[in-house]
Amino acid sequence: MNDAENETRDIADVPAVELINTVAVHLMSAAAVKLGLGDSADASRDLDLDEARKLITSLAVLVTAAAPEISDSHARPLRDGLRSL
Repeated sequence: MNDAENETRDIADVPAVELINTVAVHLMSAAAVKLGLGDSADASRDLDLDEARKLITSLAVLVTAAAPEISDSHARPLRDGLRSL
């Protein structure tokens, strides 16, 4: 068995809601960095509003599409994070 087969099997065991939340958190984190809200000493050098807009739009689409499929207890924090951006 090679590593790709192991990874495929591992991801097959992960519930969809967990994958959706993971992707959403990555989009949210990347958007925050592009907005200059990162932890780096010079966060302003990471400022890229066009890139942030793309990430925020993608996050909004994901949250909107996934909300009916995931419980409100999972969707609500994602919406809150989206609003904070």
